[in-house]
Amino acid sequence: MEPRGTLGILGTLQAPARFIVRLETTKGAVVVECFRDWAPTGADRFYELVTSGYYNDAAIFRIRPRTWAQFGVAGSPALAQAWRPRTIPDDPFQAAQPNVRGTVAFAWAVPNGRTTQVFINLRDNRDTHDKEPFVPFGRVIEGMAVADAWFDEYGEAAGGGIRAGKQDPVFQGGNEYLRKNFPKLDYIKSARVLPTP
Repeated sequence: MEPRGTLGILGTLQAPARFIVRLETTKGAVVVECFRDWAPTGADRFYELVTSGYYNDAAIFRIRPRTWAQFGVAGSPALAQAWRPRTIPDDPFQAAQPNVRGTVAFAWAVPNGRTTQVFINLRDNRDTHDKEPFVPFGRVIEGMAVADAWFDEYGEAAGGGIRAGKQDPVFQGGNEYLRKNFPKLDYIKSARVLPTP
């Protein structure tokens, strides 16, 4: 295992070769096993965001029912805006893991444009997502029933996709905006890296 706290490609924290993240949500826990060799840059960024507390009290604001669930805009507008321009380069996708049910990858709008938003595949999305390419860095190992149960009736109304250009209210208003306008959304209460065996 690589030492924790080393600098990665972008001068940020480099993730261990394998790490496990527990997302405590309003519906229960989701546990994600992450592999740096699947997507080194994506894994490093996710590790950095989790260990910095970025995802704590973050809404699961965009769900295409039974397809995928997306989160990753911080509840604090100041924090969300600070991270919004901090893009990371794409990971190679030639040998990437397929976007099957339970895999986790970063959302993006343009090449080399990933920042903080990730999604969980709620079904096998290989036909669409592998072509894009969305490169998974991890997989849910516990709690898929929790992810399936997240409130999905708002669909994409609470923030839309990065490509749709409709996320400004979420970045500017944060959780205050979301709780006022979309009160049934589920949230990640906390995200933390667990000790690995």
